[in-house]
Formats: sequence, C-alpha cells, structure tokens
Amino acid sequence: QVQLVESGGGLVQAGGSLRLSCAASGRIFSINTMGWYRQAPGKQRELVAGITSGGSTNYADSVKGRFTISRDNAKNTVYLQMNSLNPEDTAVYYCNADGVRYYSGTGVRRDDYWGQGTQVTVSS
Repeated sequence: QVQLVESGGGLVQAGGSLRLSCAASGRIFSINTMGWYRQAPGKQRELVAGITSGGSTNYADSVKGRFTISRDNAKNTVYLQMNSLNPEDTAVYYCNADGVRYYSGTGVRRDDYWGQGTQVTVSS
C-alpha cells in the first residue's frame, strides 16, 4: 500500500550534477528516516546519505561535501543533489523509507520500503 517512486537518474560527464527524487505514496502518516543507497556492479549496497524527519543528516565519507540530502515531509519526498560527480559514483541508486506508518485498510502498520532503483552513470 506504500510505493516509492524514484526519478532523476541518467548519464552525466565527470564533474557534472544530477538531482534524484523519491516520492512515497499511500495513506502515510509519517516516515522516520529516508535515505539513499547505491550498489555498483560487483559491490555491496552501501548507504549514501540519510535524513530523519527532524532534518538530521548523515553521509558516506566518499560523498561528503559533494552530495546533499533533503526532504519535504509534507510531500513524503526525499531528494539527493549530487555535484562534482566522478566515475566512482556510477551505480544504481535506491531510495529507502524506514519506519513508515500508514493506513493499510485494516489498521495502522509500520514497515520499511525500497524504491525500484535508478541508474546513475558518470562518464570520464
């Protein structure tokens, strides 16, 4: 009953920028933490950045100073502004919503959700 829909991925040259968006839909009351993860070929999925409902953020060391995460609680949407991209940032980026409280039709539930992933490719 809750879906995460990502957008904004694509192909960009090294040094360029992209902005990812992820909107959660459904009868949502609140979302605890929203974040972005990425998975490059042959590598494990890793946390890129996270943001709490109160606005506290954390970043992977590899993206600090280049990426900025933000969210609009009224729209249940999280964003990832990615600047100074380099080929090592190439990966599938996944949106995550942790602690989603929503109405399921039979009552209030609390679950975690993942988006379908969006490809980011940075060419050298």
